[in-house]
Amino acid sequence: MKAVSLTEFGDPDVLSVQELPDPLVGPDFVLVQVRAAGVNPVDWKIRRGYLQGVLPHHTPLIPGWDVAGVVKAVGPAVTGYQVGDEVVAYAREDHVQNGTYAELVAVPERALARKSRAQSFEQAAGLPLAGLTALQLLNAVEVGEGDTVLVHAASGGVGHLAVQIAQALGAARVLGTASERNHDYLRELGAEPVTYGEGLPERVAELVGGDGTVDAAVDFIGGAALEVSPRLVRDPARHGSVVDTEVLNQGGRYVFVRPDTSQLNWLGELVDAGRLRVDLQQTFPLEQAVKAHELLEEGHVRGKLVLTVG
Repeated sequence: MKAVSLTEFGDPDVLSVQELPDPLVGPDFVLVQVRAAGVNPVDWKIRRGYLQGVLPHHTPLIPGWDVAGVVKAVGPAVTGYQVGDEVVAYAREDHVQNGTYAELVAVPERALARKSRAQSFEQAAGLPLAGLTALQLLNAVEVGEGDTVLVHAASGGVGHLAVQIAQALGAARVLGTASERNHDYLRELGAEPVTYGEGLPERVAELVGGDGTVDAAVDFIGGAALEVSPRLVRDPARHGSVVDTEVLNQGGRYVFVRPDTSQLNWLGELVDAGRLRVDLQQTFPLEQAVKAHELLEEGHVRGKLVLTVG
């Protein structure tokens, strides 16, 4: 099969298209013919070697944890899928090697879900990791009916989904930090925009009134946003981050996203109901993975980047 892989860690140009063996299909695995693969910030961090202390890495390493495609074969123990089914997955395993930037990927049945009927393969590939990340962090800080929620980096790949998912969970108000050029975009999503950076607590207080705090805050960028979050919530236990475990020392919640079929199916139902959309900034053919990584690492992507395959 054709795949994008690396044999050393570093800049985007360590990625190249190679011919590699087709994946093995284990008893409870499904072989997916990839139509599109999501590109996420964790991918460039893996490419630079930053996660070597978290998960075992093996080369040649194919990046990518998001996939949308068509079932090509199933293992003998698989009962929920058959050849020809359209599926999506957050295809993370407990080691890093056999990713989704490829023509074929073997995915554990437990990580698969049905592709939403309302989405293209490209849109579907942008949903799993980002959608599950948003949902699991919002659940961790117990976002529910009537809450006022602050989403840091609300126009990004995870943030724009978190805005919509918070509303689906019952939040009455969603505030989202972003640069001013993205404020109209956030309003379109149903959020109240607030400029990030110095003076954020005062700007939030002006919006919400009362004691100037929100019910819950979720961080998808780290740095100064995480530092200020404890000041923005009434209860420190109701702020969380997916970026930095320092949040635990602040009394908040840390989430490292995990595959979850039922949650992924729920997100797909939101999409089909018109309550959740995945916005794509740009798609690239598989052969242009280097360009996708260069753009992603600049850190100003609105929505998602996706690789198309075939």
